[in-house]
Amino acid sequence: MGEPSVSINQMHELPPLKKNYSVFRFMGGNLISFFGDQIYLIAIPLMVLSITGSPVSMGIVAALERLPILLQPFAGILSDRFNRKHLLLLCDLGRCLLVGVIGVLFILGILEMWMIYPAVFGIGLLSQIYNTSQFASIPGLVRGEDLQAVNSMNSGIFNLAVFIAPGVGGLIISSFNPGYALLVNSASFLLSFLAIASLRMKVKEKEFPGISIWGGIWEGFVYVVKTKPILYTNLAMVASVFGTTLFLTLLVFHLKDSIQLNTVSIGWLLSIGGAGAILGAVTSSLFRKRFSYRGILFGSSVIGGLSILCFGWMESFTGLVIMNAVGTFCASMMSPCIITIRQTLTPDHLLGRVQATCRLMTWVFMPLAAFLAGLLAESIGTHHTIMLAGAISTLSSIPYLHHSLIDK
Repeated sequence: MGEPSVSINQMHELPPLKKNYSVFRFMGGNLISFFGDQIYLIAIPLMVLSITGSPVSMGIVAALERLPILLQPFAGILSDRFNRKHLLLLCDLGRCLLVGVIGVLFILGILEMWMIYPAVFGIGLLSQIYNTSQFASIPGLVRGEDLQAVNSMNSGIFNLAVFIAPGVGGLIISSFNPGYALLVNSASFLLSFLAIASLRMKVKEKEFPGISIWGGIWEGFVYVVKTKPILYTNLAMVASVFGTTLFLTLLVFHLKDSIQLNTVSIGWLLSIGGAGAILGAVTSSLFRKRFSYRGILFGSSVIGGLSILCFGWMESFTGLVIMNAVGTFCASMMSPCIITIRQTLTPDHLLGRVQATCRLMTWVFMPLAAFLAGLLAESIGTHHTIMLAGAISTLSSIPYLHHSLIDK
């Protein structure tokens, strides 16, 4: 497909990775934000459980939070047409306010489900815009040859947050209540806002004369379909994301209600899983030096899917910890590879739309999966639902065998 559009020009303008302080500040802001997100993932299910005690309600909340995925094409247009730094700042500020309000209302004892529904939808919408803009911003901050390393580091700091934050969140929730955990999440978005505000990002206002919004969206879609390595990784991710969404929607509920773990134990189980994810992210670049993207993605997908299946079958704390760590290791091995494939093969003016198209294609069934998770849990139990999720995730590895990924 040719060399990445940023590699030739930016190699002379941007410093080597070790001296690129802007990208390290950018990732530092991400770390703070990721930290808060992991606490949020524990706090929200426990809030819903406290208010309703219903897995169906949790499924509805998870579905609403993921519903903005359907608006991904518009997030891509925003990212390609407007100042990406401004979008990142707006999303951080908006999430800071929404999460903080939910936390305060729960602490005061006046939070009701009808308040949670629009709030989580808004948080999900802002997160979609933020994630797309973040993806499109990274190639403008680093040299093309440093993309794989930066994506691995970014995945690593995300998993560092996964390692530390759930344990901290569990302690906060067990000592106080989930509302205070959300106040910590709100503060993390504010700190991320300040970190991004300090950056000098070389992103300018963009104009697309003669191209309508729908024409711009279609341009991104056509590019994805014609670029086979991107297309087939997306097809694999469709089934993978469906299975993992079934699993993740029920994860905290399953550990609390079915396995009878306390909040602190749940936090530590998730944190230990984060340690496996950090290892996966760190070793991703090392594996890339010896193996093709196809080998890494196929192997990680198979092993990761089987780990979810085994997670649903096991009841011992040790076994659950091991399976969760294996699954997070595999997921974090795959993520930098998929991101780098997209960034390397996509010109700068299409980065936002290509990422948005990819997210829409691979995440379009997430709201349905989240809703079905609650229904299946009530009908066949959380154990069998999670095992089904693992089987689906394992089968998702097949598209990674496509020949277009052999030399990638």
